[in-house]
Amino acid sequence: MSTRPDLIVSNAARGDCSVAAVIARFLAAQGVSRLFTLCGGHIMPIYMQAHAEGIRIVDVRDERAAMYMAQAHAELTGELGVALVTAGPGVTNAMTGIANAHIARASVLVLSGTPPRAQDNRGALQDLPHTELVRPITRYARTVRDPMLVLQELGEAVARATGQGGDPGPVYLDFPTDVLRAEVPRHWQLAEHFTPRKRPALAPDLDQAAQAMEILWTARRPLVISGRGARGAGPALTALLDRSGALYLDTGESRGLVPDEHASVVAAMRGSVMAEADVVVTLGRRLDFQLAYGSPAVFGSAKLIRIADAPSELRDNRRGAVELFAQPAAALAAILAAAGDRPSAVDRGWAAAMRNKHLERVEQLRQSMQSAAPDAQGRMHPNRLLATLQPHMARDAVLVADGGDFLSFARVGLSASSYLDPGSLGCIGVGTAFGVAASLAYPGRQVIVATGDGAFGFNAMEIDTAVRHEAKLLIVVANNGAWQIEVNDQTERFGKVVGTRLQFADHAAMARAFGMHAQRVERIEDLDAAIVTALQHLPALLDVVVSTDARSSDSRSGLAWVPDLQAIEAWDVAERGWRAQA
Repeated sequence: MSTRPDLIVSNAARGDCSVAAVIARFLAAQGVSRLFTLCGGHIMPIYMQAHAEGIRIVDVRDERAAMYMAQAHAELTGELGVALVTAGPGVTNAMTGIANAHIARASVLVLSGTPPRAQDNRGALQDLPHTELVRPITRYARTVRDPMLVLQELGEAVARATGQGGDPGPVYLDFPTDVLRAEVPRHWQLAEHFTPRKRPALAPDLDQAAQAMEILWTARRPLVISGRGARGAGPALTALLDRSGALYLDTGESRGLVPDEHASVVAAMRGSVMAEADVVVTLGRRLDFQLAYGSPAVFGSAKLIRIADAPSELRDNRRGAVELFAQPAAALAAILAAAGDRPSAVDRGWAAAMRNKHLERVEQLRQSMQSAAPDAQGRMHPNRLLATLQPHMARDAVLVADGGDFLSFARVGLSASSYLDPGSLGCIGVGTAFGVAASLAYPGRQVIVATGDGAFGFNAMEIDTAVRHEAKLLIVVANNGAWQIEVNDQTERFGKVVGTRLQFADHAAMARAFGMHAQRVERIEDLDAAIVTALQHLPALLDVVVSTDARSSDSRSGLAWVPDLQAIEAWDVAERGWRAQA
């Protein structure tokens, strides 16, 4: 027999002691303001009790989107993201999102249900060994079968999710539905279990900080590369760059941490500065495929200083001459304190030359984007789309870039103070879901989703979620009717195209069907006005037809054919040469 929502509200007001009610009160006590979810019978007790606690139910159209939204919420706000998915296919649908949060080290709590205990091993509806499926891609995975353990397990899961004792990342708990309906005695509901607990700030070892300072301050060509773990360390990082004169590269994990105007920023000289640096500081950043695994084939004989408060960001692939296991902001402050008024030995001429070349390339890119010619059919170049969009973006805009080939254009063609993309898992299709979460988290900020048409199709139905929940985002779809990076690869390597072309589908018509303002744009002359109109009628979608002839940097790099030793061809060649040395 189902329970009426009005009775649940009154039960909550009286202090309902069901496990579902205790879960909802725990979440509220942690400051959770919304659940990203898709309904299902196995989780309905949590669903309704969370609503009764005043937690907003953001109901999506696919459990992948619920996970993506929880991840985006966590990454943008620094808060715990929570996804609630139902049993069986609800969990399996969510697994791609769980995997993405795992690789991104995002603090997400995933809750689910299982069949009642009396139906164990009998072929119950949606019965799967969820914890066995998700354990390799979570920090913690448990089925809670005893009502008395619910608060203990929730507390442990949140601690693991937020990196208290290890890497942050997704955690998973599920509950048999009969357990959700069972009661937790009041005397078991100790206040200590509901108390929010911040991740302890790891203090740096001052001797190691002094050693790091000595290496950095005597370097002639120092470079700092930031990542996920550097979020929140922006002011300390800027101070270090100012004092040391080191050059700086961001990554997709930390875009916007240091403003583009800062004299240390040399993003357009990435390959050159990585090859020439004599000291490289990684700040909360793994040395994964995007950084050539830290290989000497790319970084030469540079010494490494590794700074992180997550183990996976401290010693993966390459060990540091100094490894500071500490909160990044605190570690940087300790290095600055050790330096005192001492001037650094940085080669100012080298740094200035790198910065000037960076600015030259940025200006060349700006001009080339504005003048990029259409193809023979008159379809605009993706760079013309981006050049027209950028002036309409607010300084504090949240930018979500998504796609394969188009992402390669967007990540260099657009700039914003807050940025998200598919990440190092290459999990394309996150765009609309990330954008919805961003808009709900920051309703006063502009949110722009710039996505390729292939990536958009993965979660296109979430435009319905955006409309229903009044998420005021602008989705710009670059529509080239193809998985273009694969089309290019197949054409060059195999001489034919197989299974990589799409339609030039009318995504605007689809969006209008769900009540969203939408327009299809086929001429560059119409784009500026279309953007202005769309920003006045949010949420909105622009379906912009672009050229299939444009070649992105990723398409030219060899990324699509997956070289043996490194992610891109130039690095792969360098790696082979380095390994072949006697």
